[in-house]
This record gives sequence, C-alpha cells and structure tokens, in this order.
Amino acid sequence: MPPRSRTVKGVKSVRFADTPESASFRPTGTGTLARRFGLLFAAILTLVVLSVIRINPTSLSAKLGEGENIVDYDRPDDDLQFCASSVPRGARPPAPVNPWAQLSMYELVDVQSWLTQPGLGLNLSSVDELHPALNYIYMISPYPPSKADALAYLEDPSENTIPERHARVTIHHGGVEYPVIRDYLLGPLPTNEKTRLRPLEDIYHNEIKFNARGVDVKDWNLGNFIKKVTEPIKEAMQVLLGGAPNDGIVPAGSGPFSFDGSFRRMWMGWKRDTSGFFMHPLNLFQYVDFSGSDPSLWKLSKLVYDGQVFSNTTEFMDAFHNGELNPVPTISPEESDLSWSTRVRKGPKRDLDDLPGPRAVSFGGVRFRVDQATQYVSWMGWGMYLSFDRDIGLSLWDIRFRNERIVYELAPQDALAQYAGNDPFQSTTAWLDRYFGIGLAVRDMLPGYDCPHEAVFLPATTYSSAGIFSRQKGICVFEQDSGRPITRHLGYEKNEFGAVKGYELVVRSIATLGKMKFALIFDYIFHLDGTIEVRVSASGYLQAGYYNPDALDYGTRIWETTMGSLHDHVINFKVDLDVAGTSNSFQKTTLSQEEIDQPFYDEDWGSTTIQQRIDREFIETEDDARVKYPTNFQGGYSIVNQEEKNKWGHARGYSIHPGYSPIHSTLVGSKRLLKNADWAQYNLAVSRRKETEPSSSSMWNMNLPGAPPVDFAQFFDGESLSQEDLVAWINIGMHHLPQAEDAPSTRTNTATSSFFLSPLNYFDHDVSIESMNAILLNMPTEPGAPFTYDDYGVKPLQCVPPAVPPFTYEAMQIFDLEGKEVPAASVGELRKASELYHRIQVEL
Repeated sequence: MPPRSRTVKGVKSVRFADTPESASFRPTGTGTLARRFGLLFAAILTLVVLSVIRINPTSLSAKLGEGENIVDYDRPDDDLQFCASSVPRGARPPAPVNPWAQLSMYELVDVQSWLTQPGLGLNLSSVDELHPALNYIYMISPYPPSKADALAYLEDPSENTIPERHARVTIHHGGVEYPVIRDYLLGPLPTNEKTRLRPLEDIYHNEIKFNARGVDVKDWNLGNFIKKVTEPIKEAMQVLLGGAPNDGIVPAGSGPFSFDGSFRRMWMGWKRDTSGFFMHPLNLFQYVDFSGSDPSLWKLSKLVYDGQVFSNTTEFMDAFHNGELNPVPTISPEESDLSWSTRVRKGPKRDLDDLPGPRAVSFGGVRFRVDQATQYVSWMGWGMYLSFDRDIGLSLWDIRFRNERIVYELAPQDALAQYAGNDPFQSTTAWLDRYFGIGLAVRDMLPGYDCPHEAVFLPATTYSSAGIFSRQKGICVFEQDSGRPITRHLGYEKNEFGAVKGYELVVRSIATLGKMKFALIFDYIFHLDGTIEVRVSASGYLQAGYYNPDALDYGTRIWETTMGSLHDHVINFKVDLDVAGTSNSFQKTTLSQEEIDQPFYDEDWGSTTIQQRIDREFIETEDDARVKYPTNFQGGYSIVNQEEKNKWGHARGYSIHPGYSPIHSTLVGSKRLLKNADWAQYNLAVSRRKETEPSSSSMWNMNLPGAPPVDFAQFFDGESLSQEDLVAWINIGMHHLPQAEDAPSTRTNTATSSFFLSPLNYFDHDVSIESMNAILLNMPTEPGAPFTYDDYGVKPLQCVPPAVPPFTYEAMQIFDLEGKEVPAASVGELRKASELYHRIQVEL
C-alpha cells in the first residue's frame, strides 16, 4: 500500500506506510485523534508565524532590538512537510529472548507467591506488619545466566536452548533465635515443579550478619527510638539548636553502621528542617546503638556538642544547666533568608534568556532502532541488550559492533563517597551506594531536561519490601550531534579535504541517591569509530558540615554556618571485554626516554639524540594486575587477543583510555573502608573471569568493612592472564573540594568523570570513514571558483518538527506484591521511603 499524504494550507503531511519494523514499536497513546489535531494545529500555527515574519520583518526587528543583524533566508518553493515520525523503527536483536532481562511484574509476583508456600518453612510475614524481629522478603532481582550458557544460546538461537531464568532473593530472617540475612537463588522461572531455592553460598557466603542488614521504610523503627533519646534534652535543643524534633529540626544518620557485624551503631546529626536541609547542619551529634532485632534494647551511647563530649544525657543536661555549654551561632528561619539552598531562579535575567534554547530534531526520523520487548537497541553498526536491577541499575550486555562482540557485560558495581571533617558525622561517613540500591534510586526522567524531547524512554522495574516500583521513563536512548566532526582535514590533493559528522548514541539512566539527594547520571556513549565512552556526571546537594574556623582544613565555608566538606567519589565499573573472542591478554604500554646513537647522525648535531620510545609488555598474572595510570599518562593499558591479528600483523585489541577526572581513592587503611572497597585503590584492575566473582562489591559490603561478603582483593590470587577470559574493573570519580559555587547544587560540567574503550589495531583503518553523513571537497578548477563537493546524497531536510507535548511529571507507579497498583502515596510517604535515615521522621 503506497504512503498516503494530505496538504493543509500549504503544509503537506506524509504518513509512512506501516511496515513490520515500524509496527513493532508503538508507544502508548500515539495515533490518537487528539494528538493528530494537536500536531496539525501546531504546524498551521508555525506557518502563520513564519508568514508574518516574512511579510513584516520589521516586527522581528522590534522583537530582537534595533541594530541587531537579521538574516531572512529564502524559503523553498515546494510545500513544507511534517517531519518523519520520531518513533524508532524496530530493532533486530541477534536472539529473540534477552537472557539478562530485568524481572517483569509477572515474574516478581510469581516469585513472591512461590516463596510464601507454607511447605518451605520460611514463615514470611506480610508487608503490613514488618518489624526487625520478623522474617520477610527484602529483595528480588534478576540473576544472570552463566556466560557459557548465554553465549551458546546467542551463537545459534534456533538450535540452542534459552538459558534458564533465575532470581536472586534476599530474606531478612529476623524471627529466629539467631537473626541472620541470607541470599538465595530461585529458579527456573516461571515457577514450576522444577523450581528450587538454594543458598548463594559461592557468591555471598550464605549468611550475612544481621547487624549489617538492609534498611527500608517498612523496617525502620528509629523514629520511636529517637523520640525516646531526645525527649530528655528538648529544652537544651531549643536553646542550642533553635528547634526540636519535627519542630524546625530533623535528624540524619551516617554510615557505615558496623565493622564486622558485631554491632549496629551510627552517628546521628541534626539539621535545619528546610528546603535543601542537607545544607543546613547543626552542631549536635548523638551516637546511637541499634544493634539486634529488639528496639527496646537500643540505646544512646554518646553526645557531642561543638566538640564537647558527654557519655550520657545526664552529663549533657548538667553541663547545659551549669552554663558549661557555649551556644554556637544558629540561623533563625524567621530572621534569615534560607532560599539560598533552594532551586528557585534568582539573579538578573540574562539577555535573550526568555527565549527557548536550541533543541535537537531528527528531520529524517530517528536513526536508531529499539525492540521494546527485549530492550534491545541498535545504531550505526552497534547493538546491545539492556538490563536493570535494584543493586546497580542499568547494565548493558552483548555489545556488538559491525557484527562482532566487543563487550559481554558493562555495568556499574558500586559508588563510594568518603568524607573528612572535624565533627563525628563528617569524619566517620563512608557511603557505598550499592547498599541503598543504585537501581532503586532511579526515578523517571524529566523530558526535555534529563533527556532530549526526541529520546525514547524505556521502563525500569524493581522489587523491595515496600512494593514493586515501576518507572516508565527509567532509561532513555537518543542520538546527538557532538558538535564537532569525528574526523576532519583540509588538504590540496584530490580527496584530502573533508569531514565526518560526530554523531553519537547515548543510553542514559539517572539515580538520585537519598544520602545527599545527589543525582548520578550514567551515560553510555557509542561513537562511529567503534569507541565506547562511559561517563558519570553528578549534581545535587552537598552533605554539608557545620562551619567553624577549625574546620577549614577539611573544606570551604559556603554560607554563614555551613561548610562544604572534602570528600572522594569513586565509581567502579565491570567491563567484560571479549576482544576478537574470549581469549585475551592484558598489555601494558610505556613511553620512555632514550639516548640513542645512529651512524647517520651529523657531527654538527652530535652523535646521539634523545627521543621517546615505546615499550610493550604483557602482565602475565593477576598478582601484577591492579594498576594506576602512569605519571603524565606516559603509557596505558589495553586488552588484546594475541592470536588474532589485523591486516598489518598487530594483535587486535581495545585500549582503556582515561577520560575526565581519572582518579582513584586517596585513602588507605581507613577502618571504614578496610576491605569492603579495595577496588577503589586503583585506576584499573584486570582479573580472570569467574562465575563466582560476578561483582567487585555487594550491597552488604558497606556495613562489613572488616569482613565483607565480597572481598575484591581475593580475586587476585596469581592466576594467569595470558589468553584467558578477562574482566577489567575500571574506576572513575572526583576528589571533591567543595566551593561556594556548589551551592545550591553541584554542576555536571565539572562534576564529571569518564573512561573510553577504543579500538587498538582492532580494524585495518578508521571505520568511521564509512559514514555517509560526511562531505568531501575538491579544489576549484580555476582561481576564485567555488569548491565542488560530494555529500554522498545526504541532504539537509526542512520540515515541520512534531510539537513538543506539554511538560508533565507523574509519581512512580507502585504495585503491591500481587501486582495490583496501589493508591498514590502521599509526598511524606514517598519522601520517607526515599530518604530513610538521611532524614528521619521522629514519631511524636
């Protein structure tokens, strides 16, 4: 059936004929009569405005201001068309099933229902009655198949069996004599007579100390406890802090809670309860012990006010009544403008800032493909499956370029933030974000702000004891113009002068972690030459400390009573590279200096010269495979296949290039990061791949620095790295020395870090030259004549882009454990679930 077209007042709308590709992806709500009339009205309105501008250009001059240059470009003679649809064509995944897919709503309900069978003897409590002393399901997440099974299936999906589906299940066994946490493997899915539940002993050592358990809104009784320990000191709090619990001030907790699981304690600090409360710390701290599963046994261990230490409430109140406490400055909300910590626009309007800025439009239709059923994305020779889980959020699998697998798995592992300061809260804080759930912290994107209007959004679903959370815009995919050519040259010989446009594909997810309301933007960027860029950008509130002059060694004063505290951010990634196969080696390249004598050197310059040379060597075993980038970046590291050569006889490989801020942790020996974040001590580490070493960290590591379930150092036990299946563990991050410009929020342009995976003799030439979005110029035949050029038939298009829909943002959908959508939660409930003990609601 040929395409049908219609013309309305000079605007021709072309509707592409339905094809199997276009029909395979149809977002909710498109094609409705209202949307079509809306697009038609927007197009007509656009033409009317254009006509007015052309007929009466003086009106445009009046708008822009006298004396400004106005260019009135001639419009084409033919009718202006609506742009092609921005709905992506259907992708063609290499296999019809995504072996690593996130668990669906149906699977989560199925697993939860199966676990509640009386015959299993788990004695699980319902979510409505959760308490530390009960047994309940804490988490259900996907568990990937073995690499061997996945590769066998992908090699020939028509002949080989789809790998069995499994789920990782975490249960808080608080209702037994000796409470414990256990991780289990459950499968196959969907549940059937063959489904079994077994402990994950080979990964998480089966049992986790109960004092290192996870935390969520259903298992949080600190509110009642804090009421008990603050009631006797309310009088002093009113005087010293200018408020009381839930009356102007609010508590927050630091971590980790434990060293080896023998206790569960935290420093609790107080903050002004206002917008951006993270930036309004006060100067009272309490050390609380909430070990075990019985809240009646929890107790207060210590108080600190402005550096003065008290072992109990009585000592503190005696000092207060005796005038031994010197009140430090506090800010009264009634007398001070606290809007500095809000995101309300302030300052003078900038010139022309009342006009909307530029936006990207794919005038010929989007150029990437998406298969929503398998969450498979392809673009310009690239293809990859997406997955999502509670611990790490977005991960990418089976990344191929030009039909060859480059990366089997690319996934964040953990994110560290360790602080410095001269108060008990800042100086003892060491967060590991996997504990809170990087995936659990993902929220829907803001269309037009977090991602371009043209981006395609994909859903992300996770399970917690509070319910099943669905984010319809948890992942976005879009193509962008980098704003610079990927290659360019001006030459005078034939076919030397030209450029290739630097287009990129971006796959993005954003996790807003409750500890600082800090957004981590995870970008996976694919380039035309076969390069993969991994970038993390951060923005949000600082975890600020109380300012006093003695604290300046650890930060910067950013407000009257607020100091931005020095801290490190380190984010670890797992990169399972398969370079020309699974047999790979770890190569080190060093640039050194030599003084060399050559027979052809002239006497007038001397008989020797000093120059650089390249030294190449292979790191043979894991013992030497935890490394830092060389000084001045004089050298680097790569993964190569010694048995596979390019046309010129070089081993095919991929280089690991540092990008922005290629740092590692500066701290060594801290008890709060003793063994649980050993991965952060290096820029890069390479180990032999094992199914029993799936990750460099675990959610339990934060509270077990002395005895972590995943001890990264144990991965490196002398095994050979010569032509083996290797995994690179790569760090990015920043040494954050806060400054006044971090208020109200840290900016993504400076708070950014990245690394690149780039072809190293993998091809015989630069394959970005294949792009048709390029131009080749030829010198004029006569002086002064114009250049001729070849643009390969890819011409700029002019059409009416689709109207931008009105901005809307809806709360995350929450479903009960039977898969039924629950009524919308109040803002207070959502906030409590998000911030947990970073802002503790005291029960009154």
